[in-house]
Amino acid sequence: VQLVESGGGMVQPGGSLRLSCTASGFTFSAWPMTWVRQAPGKGLEWVARINGAGNNPSSADSVKGRFTISRDNAKNTLYLQLDSLKPEDTAIYYCAKGISMDLERLPRGQGTQVTVSS
Repeated sequence: VQLVESGGGMVQPGGSLRLSCTASGFTFSAWPMTWVRQAPGKGLEWVARINGAGNNPSSADSVKGRFTISRDNAKNTLYLQLDSLKPEDTAIYYCAKGISMDLERLPRGQGTQVTVSS
């Protein structure tokens, strides 16, 4: 399993970013996928998930209406569109294979840093 995130950066409050996660080493379309994040000094936080077909996305209350998860199975790529960013969204964002109540158990990539600051 290999997951490579990209697209992070530094933006001002209210700005947008689009994160990508390219997957390899497994049948991408057969697996639900998850985005999680880790803010400085805190544990992993679930952000959003989507099933293998790209239906029934769901997201945490803290990002609902601002972040959108999607996937392109033809490209083995998972996306997270981040809009209306807030300073509290500052974190390392990871994509992870599968879904679990125990986020630490999910295989994930190296992460991409998102910093929201004026």
